[in-house]
Amino acid sequence: MLINEIKSFLDQKASAYENINFLDKDPISIPHRFNKKEDIEISGFLVATISWGNRISILNSGHRMMQLMGNDPYNFIISHSNKDLEQLSSFVHRTFKGSDFIYFVRALKHLYLNHGGLEFTFSQKLDLERMDKNINNFKKLFFELPHEKRIEKHVSDPLKGSAAKRLNMYLRWMVRPAKNNVDFGIWNRIKPSQLSCPLDIHSGNAARSLGLIKRKQNDQKALVELDERLREFDPNDPVKYDFALFGLGVNEKFNNNDLNKIV
Repeated sequence: MLINEIKSFLDQKASAYENINFLDKDPISIPHRFNKKEDIEISGFLVATISWGNRISILNSGHRMMQLMGNDPYNFIISHSNKDLEQLSSFVHRTFKGSDFIYFVRALKHLYLNHGGLEFTFSQKLDLERMDKNINNFKKLFFELPHEKRIEKHVSDPLKGSAAKRLNMYLRWMVRPAKNNVDFGIWNRIKPSQLSCPLDIHSGNAARSLGLIKRKQNDQKALVELDERLREFDPNDPVKYDFALFGLGVNEKFNNNDLNKIV
């Protein structure tokens, strides 16, 4: 199999799946409800955090989060009272509980008041080829406040071996240009070339079927392997191929038997 044939195939699929027609069933549809930068980045971060499991359940829980914050996330983060926080205690999405939600709100306020907000806390190191160290630094700042240790499981750390799928997905939303009205492109301190593909079971299976990954686990080592190949395909915008790999995995159930589609 010629690598340029795979690249051409993925280019076509990326173009097809980076399409607003797919937004309604995707968690990114929730930050698309907002116009202000801070509302977009806060709602995006929260819904990305709970983006595992059934997609309908994710969307329902994401909408519930926004309702509990009065559909005004930035104002809620900055101006909430203790009574406002009590209303969040009933929230549950799988293992993400109301007490986790409350800590996230407090931590986000801490970031905006003391560290310049989400964009700055994710981009303190500007000269890196990858986002691994920036994500690690973000996690340190996010958990500066007193908290239960178990809450830290909701924020992955690539320096500890995680593929950090949800955070890489969130970074794609914020950083990639909005030319197709899917991603937002509202963060300028990070370059699309620094981003990593959100690696999960769907994109991972498609990537392995195409021979882009050899490692079986969807961990940080597999992500580095995939990133290296995708950067060869497009060094300036490697994560555009997330649309292709995820679409192939979820919508087309792409596997080894489908390789004849490429030629």
